[in-house]
Amino acid sequence: MSKNKRYSILIIDDERSTRDGLSRLLRQDYDVTLAEDGFRGMNVLKKNNFDIVLTDLKMPGADGMDILRETLLKKPIPICIIMTAYGSIPAAIDATREGAFDFVQKPLNLDQLELLIKRAVENKKLTEENLDLKRRLNRSYELDDIIGKSACMHEVFETVKQVAPARTTVMITGESGTGKEMIAHSVHALSGRQGLFVAVHCAALPPTLLESELFGHEKGSFTGATEQKKGRFELADGGTLFLDEIGEIDQSVQVKILRALETRSFERVGGVQTVVTDTRVITATNKDLKAMVAEGKFREDLYFRLFVVAINLPPLRERQEDIPMLVKHFLDEFSKENNKEVMSISEEALNVLCRYAWPGNIRELRNCVERMVVLSRTRVLDLHNVPIHIREMISPENAITALPGNSLNIGKTEKMLIQKALDECDGNVTKAAGKLGISRRTLHRKLNELKG
Repeated sequence: MSKNKRYSILIIDDERSTRDGLSRLLRQDYDVTLAEDGFRGMNVLKKNNFDIVLTDLKMPGADGMDILRETLLKKPIPICIIMTAYGSIPAAIDATREGAFDFVQKPLNLDQLELLIKRAVENKKLTEENLDLKRRLNRSYELDDIIGKSACMHEVFETVKQVAPARTTVMITGESGTGKEMIAHSVHALSGRQGLFVAVHCAALPPTLLESELFGHEKGSFTGATEQKKGRFELADGGTLFLDEIGEIDQSVQVKILRALETRSFERVGGVQTVVTDTRVITATNKDLKAMVAEGKFREDLYFRLFVVAINLPPLRERQEDIPMLVKHFLDEFSKENNKEVMSISEEALNVLCRYAWPGNIRELRNCVERMVVLSRTRVLDLHNVPIHIREMISPENAITALPGNSLNIGKTEKMLIQKALDECDGNVTKAAGKLGISRRTLHRKLNELKG
């Protein structure tokens, strides 16, 4: 959907002066079509699609209620605004109950009408964005910039669709670079919440500053607090607050977050007034919070409050069949961005990329493809374009036979990485799992698979 889309309005009114006046007012910003009575308006509406229908309620023949019912039969449904005289207000209220967006009273207050139409357009934009995202989700292979046809990503997409409309907290887990913030964006976009999506990267802020960032502060509450400041919880009122790297938050701040989640209220730093907000919280971590609870580093009550619904993003090495799609996506993106004419990638080069374990996940793959495109001198990326450290890790003879979906799966590369981690950790499975960025259970499973 284009951000610069010009929206269309059908104006139906049997008074010429009203039609002409509204046309002069709106045609600079909208595509305006006029109909001089209800019957003509119905015919125009049946043959064409409009974003907004602005119709008089009382007209000879077909009236505003007939027009409203016709709009509800359209796909997509246009937003209907009713114009009514004072004596017809009860009927206009009935129209809103039947599906009209709102009504405006005659004689028209043009400023009020313009604001109402702008609000209708914003509503239309939000609906279109949500429908667009739902369409992409339903294709089961793309969610924003997270792309995949693998079974594990299909499961992620389904969970996002299911949890998005709820208000419940969501915890997104996964290694660095797997796309946790993009999943959080998608949950917000599908939620229908009207407020902002506000992100906080918790590890980047010390505890004292983080508390002020989250909850705001009053003037004079500390040195440098020269004025009142709203925090991120307050800015995300009616929307979504995304707390990335939640495992890095100091326990003193954890207490205040827990209270804000339980009571939906808080006080700014240095303040006594209680601020009430309707803020949905989504968190993300690449740490084992359960282990941190056992070690006393993370509050158990907050852990259970945050882990109402969990979405785990698999590392790229566990969804190798998605790599060709991701490579194509990034190749197109960076070719356009850098005015290059790189059209494709050779099978040999793609096979090497598919065999690499990608410890930095999608972020590393994205940076790799960008480098390959920027430094390319041909229209087809070949093996020599692949960074040397990846080529050295993957021997050509193994790479050529390792097609996506091949039964070899991660094979020698994964075994080598696991053995290296175990050697560096003196055989300690828990430490090796942490070094590899996977759970202890996953590492045990992989060891058993590799033994087989």
